[in-house]
Amino acid sequence: MSGAIDRFGDAARALGLRPETRRFPEGTRTAADAARAIGCEVGQIVKSLVFMADDVPVLALTSGSNRVDETKLGTAARAEIVRRATPEQARTATGFAVGGTPPFGHTDRVSTYCDEDLLAHEEVWAAAGTPDSVFPLTPADLVRLSGANVINLATR
Repeated sequence: MSGAIDRFGDAARALGLRPETRRFPEGTRTAADAARAIGCEVGQIVKSLVFMADDVPVLALTSGSNRVDETKLGTAARAEIVRRATPEQARTATGFAVGGTPPFGHTDRVSTYCDEDLLAHEEVWAAAGTPDSVFPLTPADLVRLSGANVINLATR
């Protein structure tokens, strides 16, 4: 798995970011696990979730305290059918395993949508390539580096 962290680090540096990656052997697979390990609010955790929008992968960067409204994501992606990608589809689209998918540095260009609720924080934490690694960044850098479109993604 260290190869995934190295690939993430290379991609981050290519974008001008020097991430302070932290590893947690107990894992940060869920938003609650990550927040507990880091010592931050669940809402500061960036969940990088891959969906299939009419069979095209898209990435939803969602606040850890929110669930993705698939109808809103479908409207933004101009797709009729939106569903969670399988772990295999997610890995093929991004090059990273579910639970460790970073917001950028993917194998292929993936259309990305950022939950507007993440912008309310001074700092957010995202996966750094593996389920036990995370890194901090500002919401502005999250949007800029991922090339995300900021939208309301949360179910209400």
